[in-house]
Amino acid sequence: MKKITIAIDGFSSTGKSTLAKQLANHLEYVYVDTGAMYRAVALLAMQNGYINAESFDTQTLINSLPNIKLQFKFNPDLGFAEMYLNDVNVETEIRTIEVSSFVSKVAEVSEVRTKLVEQQKEMGKDKAIVMDGRDIGTVVFPDAELKIFMTASASTRAQRRYDELVKKGDAVTFDEVLANVEERDYIDTHRKDSPLVMAEDAIEIDNSHLNREEQFDVVLQLVNEITKTI
Repeated sequence: MKKITIAIDGFSSTGKSTLAKQLANHLEYVYVDTGAMYRAVALLAMQNGYINAESFDTQTLINSLPNIKLQFKFNPDLGFAEMYLNDVNVETEIRTIEVSSFVSKVAEVSEVRTKLVEQQKEMGKDKAIVMDGRDIGTVVFPDAELKIFMTASASTRAQRRYDELVKKGDAVTFDEVLANVEERDYIDTHRKDSPLVMAEDAIEIDNSHLNREEQFDVVLQLVNEITKTI
């Protein structure tokens, strides 16, 4: 079967990463969570005081970019690669509501996007890759053989995210998570550099009423149809 590039874009908390991991494992493809890369940069900005609720020192963050090392290292116990920031495993730290509240603002910075997009393009040069994010089908891999755009209502996505955070033991409220989802939607769709839009040749999937297995089956069928015709 010929190897292809699969680009999965969409709004926050639509389960892009879950679907991408399922596909990569099934197809034995490389999986790249670009959101984790932006979250890692946001975490670094937070740790160093570049960003907080009152201010954002974008220039200092930009100046620090040459010294930021991002890596994915496969964890056989978990079955997927974890995010490392300057050789430190930050997979747990980048999934907090605090990081979520800043990641879209960090992703707005053109210099940050340029640095990460260059790395992402390099990762996918040999195909056989599943990558998810906000601009994969439009900017990173505009020639991807399969482009998926995932969506669901803000309340549905907030509930999923809330349940996930509570299960991890985080002290959050549903209203707090919903506000974060809506704010990220606005920032992601209104930024000047690579805003979140659906590629013209992408296939939209509203998974508001689909479980993980149903969603996976729908996309796997699309993969099979494409690989048979190329």
